[in-house]
Amino acid sequence: MRAFRPRTVIGRAASARIQRPHPLPTPSSPVQAASSLRQRGASHLWPSLSCASGPCRSYSIDRRPPKPPPFAFAFDIDGVLLHVAKPIPGATQALQYLQKHNIPFILLTNGGGKHETERVADLSSRLGVPLTTDNFVQSHTPFRELVHGSLGDIDIDVKGLKDKNILVTGSDASKCRRIAEQYGFRHVITPADILAAHPDVWPFEPLMKEVYAATARPLPDSNPKIDAIFVFNDPRDWALDIQIILDLLQSKEGVLGTYSPKNGRADLEGHGWQADGQPPLYFSNPDLLWSAAYHLPRFGQGAFQAALAGVWHEVTGGKAPLKRTVIGKPHARTYAFAERVLNAHRAAVLGKDEKEIHPLRNVYMVGDNPASDIRGANEYESPLGTKWTSVLVRTGVWDPERGGEPAYEPKAIVGDVRGAVAWALEREGWDARWM
Repeated sequence: MRAFRPRTVIGRAASARIQRPHPLPTPSSPVQAASSLRQRGASHLWPSLSCASGPCRSYSIDRRPPKPPPFAFAFDIDGVLLHVAKPIPGATQALQYLQKHNIPFILLTNGGGKHETERVADLSSRLGVPLTTDNFVQSHTPFRELVHGSLGDIDIDVKGLKDKNILVTGSDASKCRRIAEQYGFRHVITPADILAAHPDVWPFEPLMKEVYAATARPLPDSNPKIDAIFVFNDPRDWALDIQIILDLLQSKEGVLGTYSPKNGRADLEGHGWQADGQPPLYFSNPDLLWSAAYHLPRFGQGAFQAALAGVWHEVTGGKAPLKRTVIGKPHARTYAFAERVLNAHRAAVLGKDEKEIHPLRNVYMVGDNPASDIRGANEYESPLGTKWTSVLVRTGVWDPERGGEPAYEPKAIVGDVRGAVAWALEREGWDARWM
């Protein structure tokens, strides 16, 4: 681990020195949506700002089209904007300010388990800020790209899974099925379907027997061929899910109930494991821990992944690592996907074509988890040359008293999301006394 030398640390003492002006007037709605911007133009939304450190860069335009700011924000949700479904103090005001002043932002979370429209509606209600799916990316959102082809610009050997059989699981596998179907996958199977068709696949009393019986659908045939496996969010019944996933990873060409003759052959690469057309395995995020209601962090999807990999190691005798594709923060493919979404949203907010706007100079990633939010922003290399700057808040997973120095060094450490936005605005030459 590198020596921890954060360049900027903003705590209570520092934030207390920021003078507070008279409160900003509250707009009739915190943001005039993209359609409104296109109809009325955006120049009236760009106020003249004075900066404590000297003259501001001017984004207010007089008789000319508005000049978009060269920066934007990306916010994690749990531990940054919300804590146990309640807004963290300052979160609503921060988002309202950005919307009022037409500064683009995206919500980028490793959470999931609900469709984007449902999650955005819930977030809008809890935060008191109108949000849309146009600037929202959760852990499994990029799975949509696999309906018709590869996952972003990463070379994955998938021609499209729209009409293929896929197995999905998560905290509520039946809900994950509905999400996958809304994405465009037509043939979605859950562990409940397999258990209902083959009760002896799990020779123990199911922990959620009633749930399985209520949500199971008939299989397309007795032993279907599974073409991909998706873990949408944190599974609940690890034992059954691990059993079924490992069955498929040892199968011949993904056919349920078969066993590949190549498994364990010393004359084959990787001793033949996952070398006989078995389905690719996709995880939507690697988070070992996340911030929940309990005062200590709780296991996330990364814990399930570690358990599955551990069982795989025992089954294969350690001869071959588990082959899988993991997206979500901190992986570059998720940041690349988020950047594409953010740029499209930015253009829509400004009522412009993406080609008419210079690429973003800076995106401020505000997060509470050094291993995902901070690491991802630090390591991501934008193909457009955009710099992702990491800002760590103290309101979530990371606790200096419990965990010591963060494993990945942020550009700044602040008390909360309001402090993060204030720090970034000052850095960009905007007046940070809006608090």
